[in-house]
Amino acid sequence: MTEKVEVLKNQIQGFIVKTNSELEEFRLKFISKKGELSQLFEELKAVPADQKRTMGQMLNDLKKLAEAKFEELQSGLGNDGSSSAFDGDLTLPPIPNKTGSQHPLNLTRYRIIEIFERLGFNVEDGPEIEDDWHNFTALNFPENHPAREMQDTFFIEKNPDVLLRTHTSNVQIRLMKSRKPPFRAIMPGRVYRNEAISARAHCFFHQVEGLYVDNNVGFSDLKQTLYHFAKEMFGRDTKIRLRPSFFPFTEPSSEIDISCLICHGKGCNVCKYSGWVEIAGSGMVHPNVLRNCEIDPEAYTGFAFGMGIERITMLRYGINDLRLFSENDLRFLKQFKPVM
Repeated sequence: MTEKVEVLKNQIQGFIVKTNSELEEFRLKFISKKGELSQLFEELKAVPADQKRTMGQMLNDLKKLAEAKFEELQSGLGNDGSSSAFDGDLTLPPIPNKTGSQHPLNLTRYRIIEIFERLGFNVEDGPEIEDDWHNFTALNFPENHPAREMQDTFFIEKNPDVLLRTHTSNVQIRLMKSRKPPFRAIMPGRVYRNEAISARAHCFFHQVEGLYVDNNVGFSDLKQTLYHFAKEMFGRDTKIRLRPSFFPFTEPSSEIDISCLICHGKGCNVCKYSGWVEIAGSGMVHPNVLRNCEIDPEAYTGFAFGMGIERITMLRYGINDLRLFSENDLRFLKQFKPVM
């Protein structure tokens, strides 16, 4: 009988369960009234009197072991009845804890906002689906301007015209219509234009525009603001130049260029082999735009600027193909960490 006790003890200690049905199998085999432990207690009656005390103690200890083992196995099962214990190869290397990363366009947008917030600019937002007045008319676009045509703009409805905004200037108009100057704000957001997709252009992109309207705002304020931004974003050694330009909503107008950070002035497909890359268009707010927003151009002046976040990001990280931003290739996206 001693041998039977030892065999049963080893079976109890080595029993493994992964499901509730296997746990029930353990209970029936060892603990139930018809189980093997109960049978040994029945056999105890036939044991000689001088051995009953010793064998009885052994059986009681075995019963306690079986009950403790049952509780241990029961606690090891999850709520769904499956085992929560590790059931794998402990010699295998651990699965790495993958840390996520942010999209490079978001990282650049946050940096742009940070730079202009230090200059006192607030962040404003507006709708991506816009009407003609806020997107074109109020911004002094003539009726025959190419941007009003289907080949340049995505129209949702015609007569009255409803469209996907082509710039975040619509937020400037809404800001000037709803509040009184002075105000200083930037407007980040997504915009849409009907362009062929290539390494340099896409049918949608992200833009940041800025607006500052107050008494005695001059072109020198605009120039120093953009110079400060370019130096903060790209480094103190960045070369910067201003070029005269034309926009319907500003007068005078200028483009701001920086030395190409991808080819370092040698020439590449991003800079059109010129060594310079345009990063922003800018100018003094046209008096007609101020009048359209019921602001007196004799009392107030202001400047405005706009830049594509994709262009800034390409220069910042040395990316030479615009399409990478929207392909969702994890091999590309996981490379980017916040730039301190």
